[in-house]
Amino acid sequence: MNNPFPVIETKRLILREVTKADAEDMLLYLSDPEVVKHMGLEPFQSIEDVYDEIAWYESIVKNGTGIRWGITVKDDNRVIGSCGFLNRVSKHYRSEVGFELSKEYWGKGVAREALEAVVKYGFQHLEMERIEALIEPANLPSQRLVERCGFQREGLLRHYEYTCGKFDDLYMYSVLKEVLQD
Repeated sequence: MNNPFPVIETKRLILREVTKADAEDMLLYLSDPEVVKHMGLEPFQSIEDVYDEIAWYESIVKNGTGIRWGITVKDDNRVIGSCGFLNRVSKHYRSEVGFELSKEYWGKGVAREALEAVVKYGFQHLEMERIEALIEPANLPSQRLVERCGFQREGLLRHYEYTCGKFDDLYMYSVLKEVLQD
């Protein structure tokens, strides 16, 4: 993960670093209970909550454990979601991928376009061999999304995380570099 922060461009999107200047836009979707329902987060209440999220994005880059891009639509610099890697383990050539998107863009192929670009970046530029996605069983749209992007469900991780006062089961999905080289 080199400086400057890498920008990814797709047909409709620009994926870029988020800054505090994006906090108001991010608060719009991160305060939506439907958007954060399957993220293990309570809806954000304030700009300070968003500043904490941006600080986490900065820390994972600094520590080499991930990178998170803000999703913007070309010709509109508003951040409408994010996508990126977390819990990266360089020595094992693997990472988790995560994503969220403002509800107004659901069902328009934006999340798929961003996810495909980020996964491609991980394989081509970060030397990843395996990319994982951990998804709650009730989150059917995200399961369908990763499956359309070539991920396979490997199993159920029972009570894998403790978030929002409860234990969460998570499906483990993964995609391997060789799958997407065809």
